[in-house]
Amino acid sequence: MKIYTKTGDKGETSLFGGQRLPKSDIRIEAYGTVDELNSYIGLVRDCISDENTRQLLKSVQDNLFTIGSHLATETSSSPYVPEIKNDHILPLEQAMDEMDAQLPQLKNFILPGGHTTVSFCHIARTVCRRAERRVVALNTDADVPQPIIQYLNRLSDYLFVLARKLTKDLDAEEVTWDGKG
Repeated sequence: MKIYTKTGDKGETSLFGGQRLPKSDIRIEAYGTVDELNSYIGLVRDCISDENTRQLLKSVQDNLFTIGSHLATETSSSPYVPEIKNDHILPLEQAMDEMDAQLPQLKNFILPGGHTTVSFCHIARTVCRRAERRVVALNTDADVPQPIIQYLNRLSDYLFVLARKLTKDLDAEEVTWDGKG
């Protein structure tokens, strides 16, 4: 099977189901940003040695692929795409609670940096926020299942807490914003 089809050479792409859209359509932007996020999650996962975190990030990647499939499907009720449910959010919340219990109380805004792995995690977090914004924008024109928006919101929170935890585990400096410029 060839990877290239030449069907997108004029700036359009197909959704699952065959509908053609311009590559600049908000739906394409939404699932493209989720795909970009998935790549950054893979990068973060590759930098981490803790097996529990690696497994959770692999689960996140699976869920992001499912979310991308939903967004690339003409209707949100396709029988071929698994659902994202509130149950998918719970592991993120549990992991955040466990990490938070080990971290000092947050008293300042945190600047990305301090260690390469921490910076990668912050990049993933900001891409996640952008993906969430794109999906919310899509939701004004199309019906996006609410758990998808909730999942992306919670995932960005998880990535922030994970960045803080990695800072501690890597004995890196937590860079704070002083507001003085």
